[in-house]
Amino acid sequence: MQYDGLAWVIAFVALLALLVAARILFDRHWFLGWLRGMAGLAFIALATLVALVAWDLHSYDPLPQERPLATLSFKQLSPQHFEVTLLEGDQERRVELAGDLWQLDARVLEWKGLARLIGLAPGYRLQDLSGRFLAVEQQSMGRKVPLAGKVAGIDLWRWLREGRHDLLTFVPRAGRVNYLPMADQAVFAVRYGPGGLTAEPMNPAANQALKDWQ
Repeated sequence: MQYDGLAWVIAFVALLALLVAARILFDRHWFLGWLRGMAGLAFIALATLVALVAWDLHSYDPLPQERPLATLSFKQLSPQHFEVTLLEGDQERRVELAGDLWQLDARVLEWKGLARLIGLAPGYRLQDLSGRFLAVEQQSMGRKVPLAGKVAGIDLWRWLREGRHDLLTFVPRAGRVNYLPMADQAVFAVRYGPGGLTAEPMNPAANQALKDWQ
């Protein structure tokens, strides 16, 4: 008896819902209202998407023409343990890196088509600084230091590169300075050119480190 009564109550609720639906459907203006609502929601979604892309692009800087992308100065704290001072424009930061070699990764967004013709400068973002040990038994101790802050929303560069999209505007490129030696007081300048990222020794300590490593 209990469940029969419950079934009748639920059936009555279903009937009320059916009557409300019929009232809405027989109103000749409901479809236009639904279309307006869906169009409004679609434009809100589009605006949100564009805003997230803009926020991601905000994390990139124009590629410098007259100066290096970054200058890295190494100070040895203990064997195979270095403090790295990274100067990027006017911004200086210090990170600690363990290992014998260092590697720098960057993301580059080049322009194509009309955007390139009107002279928009390519953008870049330093991504990671990694340390590596030469000894096989120590290689698991190497670590990667993220240089780019976490950007909430859409990772435009990754989406373009992994999906092989270009939106008729962007060319995503990966830049990397492959492993070079770390040494006390060594200074390297990192630049971006047609061949990608390159590191130039800037003082005798860096030149000697490269000579000893080669």
